[in-house]
Amino acid sequence: MPGDSGHDITMVTCTAPVNIAVIKYWGKRDEDLILPINSSLSVTLHQDQLKSTTTVACSPRFKEDRIWLNGKEENINQPRLQSCLREIRRLVRKRHIDGNVSSSALSSHHKVHICSVNNFPTAAGLASSAAGYACLVYALARLLGAEGELSEVARQGSGSACRSMYGGFVQWRMGTQPDGTDSVAQQVEPESHWPELRVLILVVSAERKPVGSTAGMETSVGTSSLLKGISHVISQQTGPTASPQHRAESVVPQRMEEMVRAIQQKDFAAFGELTMKDSNQFHATCLDTYPPIFYLNDVSRRIISMVHRYNQHCGETRVAYTFDAGPNAVIYTLQQHVPEFVELLKYFFPTETNGEFLKGLPVSSVTLPEDLTKAIGMEPLPGGIGYIISTKVGPGPQVQEDPSLHLLGPGGMLKVDA
Repeated sequence: MPGDSGHDITMVTCTAPVNIAVIKYWGKRDEDLILPINSSLSVTLHQDQLKSTTTVACSPRFKEDRIWLNGKEENINQPRLQSCLREIRRLVRKRHIDGNVSSSALSSHHKVHICSVNNFPTAAGLASSAAGYACLVYALARLLGAEGELSEVARQGSGSACRSMYGGFVQWRMGTQPDGTDSVAQQVEPESHWPELRVLILVVSAERKPVGSTAGMETSVGTSSLLKGISHVISQQTGPTASPQHRAESVVPQRMEEMVRAIQQKDFAAFGELTMKDSNQFHATCLDTYPPIFYLNDVSRRIISMVHRYNQHCGETRVAYTFDAGPNAVIYTLQQHVPEFVELLKYFFPTETNGEFLKGLPVSSVTLPEDLTKAIGMEPLPGGIGYIISTKVGPGPQVQEDPSLHLLGPGGMLKVDA
């Protein structure tokens, strides 16, 4: 039987990673199945710095499904949670029907208790839902013995969660089937492919974003001509017209091909330029939405300006930014450039607190050349960046074998310290 068993309770604990898209997903063609209007591509971050941890327990004694998120019990009947539970149980039943399961296997009819925690701010634009749903689906599959295309199940919880089912560099193919069976994630390259690549997360704000991704996407699809083309908006009233260039159908397919090639060739200049252009177009789409959506703030824009001035001074693209649906910047660069760029961040965004400003992978200190700070030419903004998380590309979901890491106690209830 999978997992750690106690009496008639079986338990599994897993971790899953955050992923940060370099070609963005924004907009659905099917809200219920979470089918995107364009493909996307992301980098999986290392779980030593950012992860969701989920414990799932199953027992014939449990009266109902229950879930605790970050120490607080939540409503298990949330539709996306129910979609994931339903799909995993369907896969388990299929194994039973096909006879590919041992007699000791857990029943899909047994109720489950779920407990999940993030070691980073939830809903602040740090892809918490992606890590959380990937972890939930992976843990449930390991507990109940479900087999099949798990990224398709994770997608029904949170679209980008399907990309967190793999490590390294991952594409989510939009697919064409109405039932979503071909809208799945695929690994482009493993985490070992580009060991020099580094990631810095600049936490500008850990606050919950004012407009959630789901609501924002729905409004953009309905109103943004940049996203789906002027013809889409007009045709709702006047019928089909000739379509101009627009993001979902004309821009993203070419960028996907170029990004895959840049990653495979480890061409940072091409990778970085595509990453920044796609981030900028995503936020232009948000501004083109009506009413407009503002995810970036003044600090975000200062970071963008600093990156471009730094690259211009260096005469090459050494650093690239991307922003998801929030003000926090994710910086991609190569290992040899990390110390200098971190010193620049310390110089132009000096900390106002005694807390730890740099977390994660250690970064050595260097002295900044005077001509570099002059070339950037910005006034320092104390406290603009709360802290920096230094990380790298990492693997997909993992099973935790140590029973002491379970977030649920022996009776399947929330541990006091979880």
